Amino acid sequence: MWFVFALLSAVFAALTSILAKVGITGVNSNLATAIRTMVVLVMAWGMVFLTNTQGGITAISKKSWLFLILSGLATGASWLCYYRALQIGDASRV
Repeated sequence: MWFVFALLSAVFAALTSILAKVGITGVNSNLATAIRTMVVLVMAWGMVFLTNTQGGITAISKKSWLFLILSGLATGASWLCYYRALQIGDASRV
């Protein structure tokens, strides 16, 4: 089953580059990243509530909180750099 999710991840990642390159035309890369982040935020919390797993938030350890926050910061930095690179470079090369 993991293979299916890994394959879908690769497909969606490829679509991300194509869709973002078209969508970022004439838009500041930081603004585009913020818009994308809002969509991901709504989608992620939607899945949490759809699967009724929001109650597990209180069981998260301090260590997990720390590493999830650090991972989020790294993701944000990655997306900011990615969108800037995508704005000034060819999507196929980025």
